[in-house]
Amino acid sequence: MLEQSREKSIEFVKKQAFEIINSTKLFSYKGSVSKLLGLTVEVKLPGLKIGDLCFIETAEGERKPAEVVAFKGENAQLLLLYDGAGIGQGSLVETTGTSIKIPMGDFLLGRLISPLGEPIDGKPLDTRGAPYVSIENPPPGAFDRPIIKTMFSTGVRAIDSVLTLGAGQRMGLFAGSGVGKSTMLGMIARNSDADVNVVALIGERGREVKEFIENSLGEEGMKKSVIVCSTGDQPPLIRQKCLLSATAVCEYFRDQGKKVFLMTDTVTRCAMAGREVGLSVGEPPTIKGYPPSIFSWLQKVLERSGNSPRGSITALYTVLMEGDDINDPVVDTVRGIVDGHIFLSRKIAEMNHYPAIDILGSVSRLFTEIVTEEHKQAAYKLRKLMALYRENKDLIDVGMYNPGSNPKLDIAIELMPQINGFLQQRTADSVTMENTISTLISMMKDVDI
Repeated sequence: MLEQSREKSIEFVKKQAFEIINSTKLFSYKGSVSKLLGLTVEVKLPGLKIGDLCFIETAEGERKPAEVVAFKGENAQLLLLYDGAGIGQGSLVETTGTSIKIPMGDFLLGRLISPLGEPIDGKPLDTRGAPYVSIENPPPGAFDRPIIKTMFSTGVRAIDSVLTLGAGQRMGLFAGSGVGKSTMLGMIARNSDADVNVVALIGERGREVKEFIENSLGEEGMKKSVIVCSTGDQPPLIRQKCLLSATAVCEYFRDQGKKVFLMTDTVTRCAMAGREVGLSVGEPPTIKGYPPSIFSWLQKVLERSGNSPRGSITALYTVLMEGDDINDPVVDTVRGIVDGHIFLSRKIAEMNHYPAIDILGSVSRLFTEIVTEEHKQAAYKLRKLMALYRENKDLIDVGMYNPGSNPKLDIAIELMPQINGFLQQRTADSVTMENTISTLISMMKDVDI
């Protein structure tokens, strides 16, 4: 018996040893650069595959990260994630064999990182023992997603009252430049009931990053936030990866059972970066120069947020409308993917009404599924009053409307100052979902319309 037991132990050890040897990389190939044009590098290196992260060695010993994006004959085409300074003909190239991976853990809270997981706030990250997670993950299965049933409080009255979000819902925030997008994102980050906020700043001006952290987020908002940032001066591929990295951070915290809120500013700049990437590798341009792949890529990335059996990712994707054009292809694509849209109006902002949300032009597709009947009826009444007032605003402004000729319009005229006061909110104001809903119901209680 002892002899048999010893033989089994030896066989088991041998089997383990062979498994370790087979899975261990005993040698690695190094290829060389054969061509460099702009940010595109052609490399001869066997075993490469699409999405692999590679490092190109410069004469000074620096390692420049690049990703495999296409193949041309026997050569692989790589796009540099940063600059190509120091790369020359014949520079050595080594592959990691995997896509980009970044460290994950609670140490990310309160930190500002790059899309490659590197700290860019001047302090080191303690990544000892931390798992490294790929930023390229598939969306959850359609039947693995729990139905959205609970409300998500943003702390913004105009949203919580008539555009109520559900935990796990994806919303689009559509706006032109300079109408208060970043300020509103900061309000939500400070006041929402999320356990963790993840903010993707894509293509931002360098000076705006610190302003957003100190002025919009503040110390309280930063404590429970992770900011993934790629400024506008960086190459297109690293800007495009910013949204993927931020989503991967969300997925990590969601799988810890937490309620996560993802804010992206902006998807438009991410799509523009994808356009540059696509055109640089020879994809044909379509509407406004966007290659066909960018629209399917957006669909895949935006599908990654939502509910899972463990937690939820509620997402707000900001879309910049160039020249306030609502027919822009990115605007149309995102609006068709998400579960509702919030429009920020320049006209409303010009009246010093903030947040400048166009209530009548905005909708939450899950509103009727997650609110009470009393809340629903109060919101409907408020919308009807606003629509009636807007329809007759020109007559009212020029004094051509005779009070008493339309009793419902008289109610709208009487209540509009109160409604506008309710929908306006200072950045420092902190409100609860319960207080917002009770105020709305109380305001609309005696309204018969």
